[in-house]
This record gives sequence, structure tokens and C-alpha cells, in this order.
Amino acid sequence: MKEFRFNIFGAHIAITGAPGAWRAFILGTEGKRRPADFVVPDDVAEHELCEYLADLFHEHATPRNSVAKQL
Repeated sequence: MKEFRFNIFGAHIAITGAPGAWRAFILGTEGKRRPADFVVPDDVAEHELCEYLADLFHEHATPRNSVAKQL
């Protein structure tokens, strides 16, 4: 199973699975993960994940945390 990690405006998020079966997790600073309270739609492709997350969380962007990138 593939895992993709992102820094979305300061929040660390992991997405596992494949298109049609995505699972999202919030990564904690202590190394733990918890299920995220959002769903990645089935039709989002691998190369679209970062853009989707940036669109979903754009309200969290600040001048200090203004970057959404894959880690």
C-alpha cells in the first residue's frame, strides 16, 4: 500500500491507499497518527492529492504557513 505525506499549511497529513480507496491520517509530532476527519474522494488521482488537500484546507493558510507540499 502506498503512502503519501504532505505538509499542508503546517499540518502533517498522510494519505494511504490508491484512487478509489484513499485513507487519510493526521500525523502527530510524537510519531502517532489518527484517522482524519475528512474524506478524499474516490476520483482524486495520486498526482492531484496535494492540490486537493490545499484546496480543502486553504482557510488554514497564514503568511507564516502558506505552503502546501508533498514531503
